[in-house]
Amino acid sequence: MPKIYLIDVTNRDGVQTARLGLSKLEKTMINLYLDEMGIFQSEFGFPTTRHEQYYLQANLELARLGILKHIVLGGWIRAIVEDVELAFKQVPAIKHLNLSISTSSQMIDGKFKGRKTKEDVISEMTEALDAALAHGAESVGINAEDASRTDLDYLVKYGRAAKAHGAARLRYCDTLGYDNPFSIYETARTLAQKVELPIELHCHGDLGMAVGNSIAGAKGAIDGGQDAYINTTLNGIGERAGNADLVSVILAVTKSKDFNEKYQLAGDIKLSQAWRLAQYAAYAFGVDIPLNQPGVGKNCFAHASGIHADGVLKDPQNYELYGFEELGRGEPLIVDTGREICAGQYSGISGFRYMVDKMSKNTPETISLPESKEKANEILELVRYANVEAHKPLVEDELKFICRFPEISRQLLTMTPLE
Repeated sequence: MPKIYLIDVTNRDGVQTARLGLSKLEKTMINLYLDEMGIFQSEFGFPTTRHEQYYLQANLELARLGILKHIVLGGWIRAIVEDVELAFKQVPAIKHLNLSISTSSQMIDGKFKGRKTKEDVISEMTEALDAALAHGAESVGINAEDASRTDLDYLVKYGRAAKAHGAARLRYCDTLGYDNPFSIYETARTLAQKVELPIELHCHGDLGMAVGNSIAGAKGAIDGGQDAYINTTLNGIGERAGNADLVSVILAVTKSKDFNEKYQLAGDIKLSQAWRLAQYAAYAFGVDIPLNQPGVGKNCFAHASGIHADGVLKDPQNYELYGFEELGRGEPLIVDTGREICAGQYSGISGFRYMVDKMSKNTPETISLPESKEKANEILELVRYANVEAHKPLVEDELKFICRFPEISRQLLTMTPLE
């Protein structure tokens, strides 16, 4: 039976959100958390963007070393040969790509302004796909941007051309959140049947249906005989009204009525990591989790009504569809209200050594600074630079990462502006 794979696009689509962004260290931490959660793939960035190249190389090195154990790291580029060439020039070790081009008449007429025809779009896409595979790419997904406003017969033709040239899957982009669960189900099923490639669902929330559309589209793809790949972001953060939220998608697949009996997630998804991951994303982006966010919002397990409180105390299943423990919630948050030593862009070595010693006592893994003052100061310097880039205090996991992997951290913090 085909299955549902999760591809998180926070580090590509999420960081394109107006007014928001992530440091390269924060993007790396998200990849590590996604890997621990069991997510199939992270669309981890833009290999044609110069300031991304060292970050991308560093994360590929983490995968080579087995620090990122299972997650696939995929880059996003435009479906043109020039982007393929630049991607492999800047990030030679990259093995997984998604190539994107607009397919709707609206975009071809209104965006390309007569410079491309529908045949040109297919020709450019296949040429870029051929080039990526010739460079040694192990998997290449082909994106149809604005697919939900694209003529279906043309979309089938586009998808078949992609398959003929070796594409791994077809990404159906509901770029403007235009679809509804009924329309996307029929379209995804038709594409799965006629193109005979796995269908990837990329849904936006402009009409508030990103999660519902993702689930319905996945159902359509599987009913059409193909695997489904759902694109998600952490806490639903994405362009305009956002993307399908990762935790909400997992809950919808695994907890909604009768769905999981036939339509199942691939891999070993650890829902217990949800709370930790959502909290980190909220801190990194500087955007609070909404009170009513499924699974991780403050009010998800809060009961004020007397009838509800009485019922949930008698049996939680009376008013809770799933347990808070399943999401990794329930542990008390400890806030130190006494003396606190923070790491910042002006920290000194004695204060930083004190922090590392304190962290080491609270973790099963050994975290320590080198005895050499010179080596210890080198790590402190990386911490200073990380604070400069993040513009906020580093969390404990970030500090531990820098202590454990100083050379990779140095790569993450390195940028070379144009001369």
